[in-house]
Amino acid sequence: MRTRTTVSAAVLMLAAALTACGSSADTNTADKPATSKTPKAEETFDCMAEEVSQADWTKYCSGEGAGTGGDGTVGAEVLKFGKSYTWPDGLKVTVVEAKRFTDYDADLYESAEPGKTDFRLNLKIENTGKASVDLGDLSTIIEGATDGGEAASTAFENGASPLEGRLAPGRTVTKTDDNVLETRYGKKIVVTVQRISDALDLEFPEFEGEIR
Repeated sequence: MRTRTTVSAAVLMLAAALTACGSSADTNTADKPATSKTPKAEETFDCMAEEVSQADWTKYCSGEGAGTGGDGTVGAEVLKFGKSYTWPDGLKVTVVEAKRFTDYDADLYESAEPGKTDFRLNLKIENTGKASVDLGDLSTIIEGATDGGEAASTAFENGASPLEGRLAPGRTVTKTDDNVLETRYGKKIVVTVQRISDALDLEFPEFEGEIR
């Protein structure tokens, strides 16, 4: 009887141990609430990093939900060519179009270079504010929207109306901005319009379109 009692106790102890293990496993798997995992790139993607590619920027930092109002900061909505942005003081800017430039002045030895696309931006600028504005405070940064690359600033003579001079309240002008982009970067571009100002939080709008 003693031996049989001992064996039975051992069996009971083993069964209890197995039950405890089963309970522990069930607790680890079933009792924990299910959680949805956010993609790592979406959690940690840094839109301010210098090495951000155009593809990643478009995927994680632009468009609806990535920003509001075309404010020009990284992660903000990118405006299409033809749309306007107005700064708090009433100065309104529109990137109307980007046209391939071919009207070279032979007397100035202007000409096309192989592997490069010469183009001219037309910018409509309207002063809806109460004070005159120095248009020389405006400048652009132009990047390829397909495979990266940055355009180099240049100046063509024929038809030029560079960003300079003052614009009085109630006046509207069309200005030009000439640039060169390597053809390998394609024709789709993003134009950032910068403005010199004492306001450190001044926003720089971005416009997206194609060189035509």
